[in-house]
Amino acid sequence: MKIIVPMAGRGSRLRPHSLTVPKPLIPVAGQPIVHRLVKDIAKVLKQPIEEIAFVLGDPAWFGEEVVTSLKALAESLGAKASIYRQDKPLGTGHAIMCAEPSLSGPAVIAYADTLIRADFNLDPEADAVIWTKKVANPEAYGVVKLNAENNITELVEKPESFVSNQAVIGIYYFKDVAVLKGKLQEVLDENIMNGGEYQINDGILRMMAEGKVFKTGTVDEWMDCGNKAVTIETNTRMLGFLKADNEEQLIADSVTLVNSKIIEPCYIGENVKLTNTTVGPNVSIGNNCTLENVSVKNSLIQNHTSIKNANLDEAMIGNHVKYNGEFTRISIGDYSVLE
Repeated sequence: MKIIVPMAGRGSRLRPHSLTVPKPLIPVAGQPIVHRLVKDIAKVLKQPIEEIAFVLGDPAWFGEEVVTSLKALAESLGAKASIYRQDKPLGTGHAIMCAEPSLSGPAVIAYADTLIRADFNLDPEADAVIWTKKVANPEAYGVVKLNAENNITELVEKPESFVSNQAVIGIYYFKDVAVLKGKLQEVLDENIMNGGEYQINDGILRMMAEGKVFKTGTVDEWMDCGNKAVTIETNTRMLGFLKADNEEQLIADSVTLVNSKIIEPCYIGENVKLTNTTVGPNVSIGNNCTLENVSVKNSLIQNHTSIKNANLDEAMIGNHVKYNGEFTRISIGDYSVLE
């Protein structure tokens, strides 16, 4: 089994946090989004992963530090890491084709801006599986249309009238991804574009037209990381799952508490010092942070950050930040928000 992970985009909706860190590498509950996604997919598949192919953007943005972390992720799952580049943002279908040498055999394709919780077996009769989540407002999503045999017959983007309540979440399984590769090559050769981009859906629709069987794989939880508000919500939900699973150490042994308390669930990284501070519930704090005279809940703080004299709720704070709630002189860069 292979996993193909297109992650070339920067993530404009998560600015300013994605100005210096690619969105898939922003940590949720202590681990980068893409790391958690790939690990969760590997757990769902319940079979060995031989290769993980990452499709990255500009090397100036996705540099050697990113490549090193992704190779380590693949190795931790016993898989080979393959690194490809998408030089221009020409869509999902184009991104997949950038990994053309890896497109053979059974594979999962997953876009790295979402997290899941799922437990199911792949249908052996299916040529492909599109993972979906039942939603209350299907008109806001791309959804699948099903026939009497529960085979997917159509993909409908933001339907005005009811088609189904199964929303496409951006994770796909192909029994032989080379078939998709062939159809996407046709899309590129014929220059079929939607919204100025080559889309995976055009390749999938061509497979359906040839009678390939597509089934749904329904996930229990689908957590988006598209903007600040939903990323904080996802962090909260993931902390709850991890606390219940009791499989990860969420609070490092090196955390120092001085007249402070932690209200779980929380993730607190290495060498964090808390002084006269209450943390939690639902807070993630990265490595080497210091908090003094702070109350913080429902928030996400990255690494090497110092916060003083603050009462924070639903906050998202990046790396190497110095924040003092009693400030009188400030230096704030582009896209920063204070509310």
